[in-house]
Amino acid sequence: MTRDRYVDFLRALAICLVVLGHWLITGLVRRADGTLDAPELLATVHWTQWLTLGFQIMPLFFLAGGAAAGGSWARQLSAGGAALPWIRGRAVRLLLPTAVYSGLVLLAVVVCSGVGVDPGTLSMVGWAMGMQFWFLPVYLLLSALTPVLHSAHRRWGLRVPLALGAVAVLIDVLVLAAHAPVVGLLDYVLVWGVAYQLGFCWQDGLLTRGRALPAAMAAVGAAGFAGLVGFGPFPVSLILVSDETVSNTNPPSVAMLSWAVAQIGVCLLLAAPVRRWLARERVWRTVRPVGGASMTLYLWHMLPVLVVAAVFYLTGLAPEPGYGSGSWWALRLPWLLLLTAVLLGLVALLQPLERLLVRVGVRSRPDQEVRRPLLLWLGLAASVAALARFAVQGFAHDGRFPALPALGLALGAALVLLPSRSAPGTELPKERDEQAAGAEPSSVPG
Repeated sequence: MTRDRYVDFLRALAICLVVLGHWLITGLVRRADGTLDAPELLATVHWTQWLTLGFQIMPLFFLAGGAAAGGSWARQLSAGGAALPWIRGRAVRLLLPTAVYSGLVLLAVVVCSGVGVDPGTLSMVGWAMGMQFWFLPVYLLLSALTPVLHSAHRRWGLRVPLALGAVAVLIDVLVLAAHAPVVGLLDYVLVWGVAYQLGFCWQDGLLTRGRALPAAMAAVGAAGFAGLVGFGPFPVSLILVSDETVSNTNPPSVAMLSWAVAQIGVCLLLAAPVRRWLARERVWRTVRPVGGASMTLYLWHMLPVLVVAAVFYLTGLAPEPGYGSGSWWALRLPWLLLLTAVLLGLVALLQPLERLLVRVGVRSRPDQEVRRPLLLWLGLAASVAALARFAVQGFAHDGRFPALPALGLALGAALVLLPSRSAPGTELPKERDEQAAGAEPSSVPG
């Protein structure tokens, strides 16, 4: 099988736009007392909420992840492999770099608390370093459910994402009408699960038998989003805004579902010309390294903001025009270029750590039989809970060390990484063609 370059391109594009979007909306202001503040751009300059329509591209990441996972799991089945080793292998690739990143950030929280950093500043920085974590527990859960979801896909095909979408709509109605926000948490799995499940359908060719279905998805999804925003209670922003009473992302709403369907339809319509473009080796040599480093970029991309803040803002070297003014926007370009340079240097410095994590992942023997399934499921549950807590509260809520979620992630990752003890002859065949079929390398959370 040949690697689908378009899947890698979608992952790389999604990561790059997430990074650029976070950087673009992060504006720093130096207070009179010398400390820094980061006013919320989307709540301060309201027209910027329209920018989220271009930068909220995570539906395509779930689509690409579903396509890669569907192909990977299908090969596991055809080779006679079991579900638990496959689930554990994917969890290891996600949790190992995440646990290391979290551990280093938590260590920094301890050091900063010890030297007397202002709790408010520490809380803001801790939130910035964990703001991207919302994706991780959702994706980890969908990966663990892949054997069940793919079994449903093989039996019912496109009816599965249609059913998931219908349930998501009903839950959204319940959340809005009955004010039941806890029930809305299910939409994290349902809405993003629709995109993930459509990845199975894409991988199996159910979405590419003609242009009519992708065109209908694009048109109906866009019209639905426009109607829900124009006449319904939903805001235009596809990123959480603190002064909005209804959010499209916390939890994902039916408007987000509509936008995801439209985005996926456009993605399918553009697949053929983009694949021709990616067939050029010069283009592919640029895209492939970005996809291979996507987990590093995703986890570490807010650290350059802290570096630039310390070097230029805390020292008073950075010019500070009026927040959201024309001059402020003109300075966004050098801001983005400077952050890009720092991130590229950081990625280069992290390469030895990346290679070490790959070796550790291999030594955990993810391809062997799981002898203690209960410990694996406990580890996954603890990891999902801890990552969700970091996503909501950051790494230093109210300036305090998050002892419980830190312990939960350490325990969860340890249980998942715990080497399996397999009897002679029980080792399962490795997926030697995983890379060739668009599945992610160990550094990619797709």
